[in-house]
Amino acid sequence: MPARTGQSYIDVLNNSSRDIQVHGERVEKGVADHPAFRNVVRNYARLFDMQHEAELKDTMTYESPSSGDPVGMSFLEPKTVEDLERRRTMMKTWSDYSLGQLGRTGDYLNSSIMAMASAADWFGQVDNQFADNIRNYYIHVRENDLLLTHTLINPQSNRSKPPSEQTDPFLAAGIVDENDEGIVIRGARMLATIGPIADEIMVFPSTVLQNRPEDEPYSYAFAIPCDTPGLRFLCRESFDYGRSHYDHPLGSRFDEIDAVAIFDDVLVPYERCFMIRHPELLTRGRLYNETGALVHMTHQVVTKDLAKTEFVLGLVSTIADAIKIEQFQHVQEKIGEIIIALETLKSFMRVSEVDAAMNEWGVMTPKWAPLNAARNWFPKKYPEFIETIWKLSASGLFGLPTEGDATGDARNDVDKYLACASMDGVERVKLFRLAWDASVSSFAGRQEVYEHYFFGDPVRMAGLLVASYDRSEYMNRVTAFLKRED
Repeated sequence: MPARTGQSYIDVLNNSSRDIQVHGERVEKGVADHPAFRNVVRNYARLFDMQHEAELKDTMTYESPSSGDPVGMSFLEPKTVEDLERRRTMMKTWSDYSLGQLGRTGDYLNSSIMAMASAADWFGQVDNQFADNIRNYYIHVRENDLLLTHTLINPQSNRSKPPSEQTDPFLAAGIVDENDEGIVIRGARMLATIGPIADEIMVFPSTVLQNRPEDEPYSYAFAIPCDTPGLRFLCRESFDYGRSHYDHPLGSRFDEIDAVAIFDDVLVPYERCFMIRHPELLTRGRLYNETGALVHMTHQVVTKDLAKTEFVLGLVSTIADAIKIEQFQHVQEKIGEIIIALETLKSFMRVSEVDAAMNEWGVMTPKWAPLNAARNWFPKKYPEFIETIWKLSASGLFGLPTEGDATGDARNDVDKYLACASMDGVERVKLFRLAWDASVSSFAGRQEVYEHYFFGDPVRMAGLLVASYDRSEYMNRVTAFLKRED
């Protein structure tokens, strides 16, 4: 099966039977047409359709090594720096479409599963069957162009105790049984972004998993379809309020619903398991680091961050031009900071690709240090972007009628009192409603928190950065200087 179309994705969603709780309603059929999911599903469908546009086909797809059909470029196993650039160009095309607002597009986990399959022998150190399973799963996802989500985090019950010591040892999803067919999972996992609208969910070990005997029931790596019996999704409220794109330009298009994944004694067949128990291998992110998955996932994330920063730069520049404030030096300073941030991200990306090298599994892999720096740096910069939108928009963020007023009986007032130097009132309100949705709305607040915790707690992330960065050369240089007598 070649790269899928958007309609194929929609049809699969609507024809599947799922167990989704949202807004007090249980949704089992017709997921793609439900108001909470409809618009974001259509935008994901648009991404799939890009693979079939004549001018984009060579950017978005490549020839499958097994079927010969065109398949998504994000599945490409890179062997050269040029391959990395091809992958990044494809990922940037998708990110540009959503202005960087979609964080769980297929290329994110496609990159992960590609790297893991290339490192199948890592899984095979326990059992050769696990190596075969991860290879077969990669081919299955690639050839069917499946949309994946994942879930890594245990519920926030009592963080002072491990999962096995909670009031119920199966609050956190764990192995409750094992039989001839596979393992049985009971409990919950947070956070399955796009879980209700994805094809499959990868359930992988938490990066805070410890290497202790009592952690064995929580040590596993597997993937199952999102319509597997016993799997339920409990959603947060949708930030697509059913309003027009004029009123909520981002939230009405790109709200990737977040959900808690609940496993009610879900049977996971052995062929879908990539590791069972062995906390000594799954502890503290070893799987992601030692297979190279983390590097390739971060390559995709920094690409998304580039698109998001370009959007913010375009937005604040358009605002400054619309109300003619760019001549003020403090405005220039704020716009200049975003320009510097953009060029910094480009530099991180460029160095990671120019200094790429083959890893031990024979995959051309971006240099980790600049990508690691970028993923620690961007979450601190993004709130500054939001504040700049506030400062340049000022009171313009509040005097914002809806489309019904801007184009209805109040249009004369809108055109008279809300016009600006380069736009009529209706267009100026539309621009500032975009600024609102990017910086103030519920959708915007979720984006800011999402970026803050994308890879985990920033303090812990900084600790991992320091622990993994080789500083010996620089320390030796200082020591040598201290010994210098001339």
